[in-house]
Amino acid sequence: MAISYDKLVNRKFERIDQKYTEKDSILYALGVGLGIDPLDRDCLPFVYEDGLKALPSMAVVMAYPGFWAKEPDTGIDWVKVLHAGQEVVMHKPLPASGQVYATTRVTDVIDKGEGKGALIFSERTVMDAATDEPLCTLLMTTIARGDGGFGGPAGQTPKPNPIPDREPDTVCDLPTLPQQALIYRLSGDYNPLHADPDVAKNAGFEAPILHGLCTFGVACHALVKTLCDYDPARFHRMSVRFSAPVYPGETIRTEIWREGNSVAFRCRSVERDLVVINNGYAEVS
Repeated sequence: MAISYDKLVNRKFERIDQKYTEKDSILYALGVGLGIDPLDRDCLPFVYEDGLKALPSMAVVMAYPGFWAKEPDTGIDWVKVLHAGQEVVMHKPLPASGQVYATTRVTDVIDKGEGKGALIFSERTVMDAATDEPLCTLLMTTIARGDGGFGGPAGQTPKPNPIPDREPDTVCDLPTLPQQALIYRLSGDYNPLHADPDVAKNAGFEAPILHGLCTFGVACHALVKTLCDYDPARFHRMSVRFSAPVYPGETIRTEIWREGNSVAFRCRSVERDLVVINNGYAEVS
C-alpha cells in the first residue's frame, strides 16, 4: 500500500485528552537532564514541587498522538521513518499541572522522488481544557525514506534556518547521563531503540541512542539557561533540524548566535565533535 496524498492530508485523527500532574513535569525535566546537579538552585524549580515550573519543551509530549505513521491506513513504510525536524510555538507558559487536549493534522506531503523519500508535515495545537485557550502549537517534519515516488506533488522543501558564518556569541555545555534515555522514555516514547541494546545494534547503532526530542529538550534547557535566566515566560519559539543521534552520557554543546530577540543555534556532541542539531532558530524576550 502506497501513500495517498489526499488520504493523508484529509486523515482524521482522534482528539487526545491528557491530564498531567506536577510529577509528570518533574519527570520530564529529569528526563532532559535538569537536576544532574541537585545543588543547582536555578534548575531546582523544574524538579522540585515548591514553586514548580514547566520547561517549555515539555510541550512535545503533551496530548501526543502516538506513532500514528505505523497505522495501516497511512500507507507509510513506518520502519524507514525518521523524525527530521521539530518546531514549538509557545502561546503562553505551560502550567506545571493541568488538563489539555489536541488533535493532530497532516498539513502537507512532499514527494521527493523515487529512492529519495517523502516529507510529511504535521501540526497539533495543545489547548488548556480548563479555558479552551491555546498553550502551544507543535509542527513536526517526518522523512518517510521508503515512500518517495508515490505520485504526489513535488512541492518545495523549506529552506533551513541559516547559521551565521562567525564564532558563536555564547556556548553552553550540558552533560547527559548514561541512563538518560531510560528516564526520558517514561514521558511517553517507549521505542525500544532507546533502551534495548540488541534493537539498537540491529538498527546500526553501537548502543541505544537518545531520543531526538530529548536532545531537543537539552537544547531548550541551554537556551532557557543562557538567554532567559530560567524564566519560561521569556521563551516563545524554537525549531530545529535533527542531523545525528546522541549517545546517552555525551555532553551536548549548544552554540548560540543572537540578533535581538531572534536566536540561531546548533548543538554538537562534544565527545565526537559531531553536529546533532542543526539550523536551530528560537525567539526569546
